[in-house]
Amino acid sequence: MDLFDIQREKNLKKEAPLAERLKPKKLEDFIGQEHIVGHGKLLWRAIKADRITSLILYGPPGTGKTSLAKVIANTTKSNFVQLNAVTSGVKDLKEVVENAQNIMGMYNKKTILFLDEIHRFNKAQQDALLPYVENGTLTLIGATTENPYFEVNNALISRSMLFKLELLDEEAIRKIILRAIHDCEFGLGLFEIEIQPEALEFLSSVANGDARRALNALELAALTTEKREDGKTYIDLDIMKECLQKRHIQYDKNNDYHYDIVSAFIKSMRGSDPDAALHYLARMISGGEDPMFIARRIVIAAAEDVGLADPNALVVANSAAQAVQFIGMPEGRIILAQAAVYVATAPKSNASYMGINKALKDTGEKNIGLVPIHLRDQSYGAARKMGHGLGYMYPHDYPDHYVAQQYLPDELLHTQYYTATENGYEKKVKERLNWLEGKKRSHE
Repeated sequence: MDLFDIQREKNLKKEAPLAERLKPKKLEDFIGQEHIVGHGKLLWRAIKADRITSLILYGPPGTGKTSLAKVIANTTKSNFVQLNAVTSGVKDLKEVVENAQNIMGMYNKKTILFLDEIHRFNKAQQDALLPYVENGTLTLIGATTENPYFEVNNALISRSMLFKLELLDEEAIRKIILRAIHDCEFGLGLFEIEIQPEALEFLSSVANGDARRALNALELAALTTEKREDGKTYIDLDIMKECLQKRHIQYDKNNDYHYDIVSAFIKSMRGSDPDAALHYLARMISGGEDPMFIARRIVIAAAEDVGLADPNALVVANSAAQAVQFIGMPEGRIILAQAAVYVATAPKSNASYMGINKALKDTGEKNIGLVPIHLRDQSYGAARKMGHGLGYMYPHDYPDHYVAQQYLPDELLHTQYYTATENGYEKKVKERLNWLEGKKRSHE
């Protein structure tokens, strides 16, 4: 590195965004994620002892993945190399490996490779890492916003420790903001900022757990607000709202947060909580989810969780799906909301769902026998000669349009798949089934 390179590095550091400049240099400066880097926790001990093994950090943007890597870089005695999977390829990896082998041979010094956005590497690129992680040439620290179980090769996962970073709570965001305001070397201390408590509360809340988002908004407010006569920069709620107009929604249609929110939406409808159902519906809509995907989930819930406790739920859900396809968004949100609330507030029964699961299990695991001969089709020529349909009793020829006869195969006789509940309309279904059972016994 020559003098020009050194000066360029200094200039870049000086002009870097606040969030980059304020990254912690040591573990004691790291805020949040106490569940993995709290005093005495496994990762805390590993960093302190400089005993880092290959690991993968995953979680939402702005939660500290790169910051943790920087802390490790400043703490370790190993050679530390950083690559970004967006701009790097196998050629870059080969250079890192070659240097790592040379450093190990000459200085008996390990190399830690921090690979940001590791999910951007395809399978072949990830496979190129594997032998060097396996033989200890490289200690890998991978960072990703995606669920590594979906995006990272199983072979790499099995050789790495996984740490999930959660969205930062408001108190952690508040501490980071205040540090930025008072830090004269890397932060905004020279601006002599006075932030209104309501503005601080607003920023801490609306950042939604993303420290980078909070710091970017704070920096924008500081740079665009004129100092007053006393030399201080006053940031009030209106200024903060202008710099951060909309709460950031953590939702990506391709990652695990997507699945978490969809799961919560379904469970809220199943749990008869219309408010929670509407909340998660709003998060999906705000995140740009395909409205037909949402509609299909509502249709499934209507059949699986409401069932015959309210047969109309499936009609409403299916009609909503058709209407959303016909109307489109944004008006489709009203239709989806109505259907979700209907399913959430309807009486619940999963008897049909459990029944078909049990029946399918039997078809795969039991001798299910043949169709009783009196139920078989007799429409083709030879069927009658084989006795198909003989002895079948047509229910409409009998009182109450019912007659007791065998429908299940001999091997499954007396098997019960459907058990009606006492909920909603299904209570009437149960009463009728009990009445039919009584009629059947009277014929025996």
